[in-house]
Amino acid sequence: MAEHKDQREGSVLTKDLIETREPSMYKVLLHNDDYTTMEFVIFILETVFQKSTPDATKIMLNVHQEGIGVAGVYTREICETKISVVHHLAKKNEFPLRCSMETV
Repeated sequence: MAEHKDQREGSVLTKDLIETREPSMYKVLLHNDDYTTMEFVIFILETVFQKSTPDATKIMLNVHQEGIGVAGVYTREICETKISVVHHLAKKNEFPLRCSMETV
């Protein structure tokens, strides 16, 4: 069957290389202040970050003693959403609690 020639003869066949990467991860950081109660920080950690009471208490004490603590590690979009929820709840409850994010 030498009569049938490949229509692609002379051209280069390429295969698209699809590279998948894990998304970048970010830490949500809670910042200590002199007004937000420890109970409210624990509430935030339990409800927004789904921490157990012992884990929430440990993180809250770290924030209180060190001035900052890691609430969780997430993708950028989830991180931004959680920060927004924390700021909304803090404002609604008249607390100045702040949180931020940084790359892992």
